[in-house]
Amino acid sequence: MDLLREKGIRSEEVLDALMQVPRHVFLESSFEAFAYKDAAFPIRAAQTISQPYTVAVQTQALELSPGAKVLEIGTGSGYQAAVLAAMGFRVYSIERQKELFDFSKRVLSELRATVVQRFGDGYKGMPTFAPFDGILVTAAAPDVPNALLAQLAVGGKLILPVGPEGADQRMWRITRMGDKSFEREDLGAFRFVPMLGNVANGQDSV
Repeated sequence: MDLLREKGIRSEEVLDALMQVPRHVFLESSFEAFAYKDAAFPIRAAQTISQPYTVAVQTQALELSPGAKVLEIGTGSGYQAAVLAAMGFRVYSIERQKELFDFSKRVLSELRATVVQRFGDGYKGMPTFAPFDGILVTAAAPDVPNALLAQLAVGGKLILPVGPEGADQRMWRITRMGDKSFEREDLGAFRFVPMLGNVANGQDSV
């Protein structure tokens, strides 16, 4: 945690949540010995688990209190969702890869992390459960999805990386100020896998 503090993570609540979540259970066995390094690792379906610093940056950027309603786009292994649940948020998460959806559902259940999960296209969000106080996207979109902006509550924040695959992307925090008014802040350069639409190997459940 000292390394994350040195990198600028100032929220003790975020650091405590990271301490509570056993990262090794979200990794393939060959990477378990390295689970607590500040590094990204490959997971199922040719995806990655974000490094703890990236998870901390996105979680801190939400600037929310326990009880807030948060949508995660891209459940992946379930690590980020577990951290959000440890923060005391009401967490909703969507995943388009059936293999990852099934894996994360099992692991999050074993950890007793309360997360409402759906298999589906993240570009659509979860309109049934909207509006959200925060939306966090764990893959890089080419542009900001309008459907996600529409599902933000007034005062809510969308945290997402935007940019092309294979290059640095910019992390944006977009705050909904009014019905059609949004404020943008650039949180810096990051690298993410691309955000894809539609679903893989299954039928959309959203």
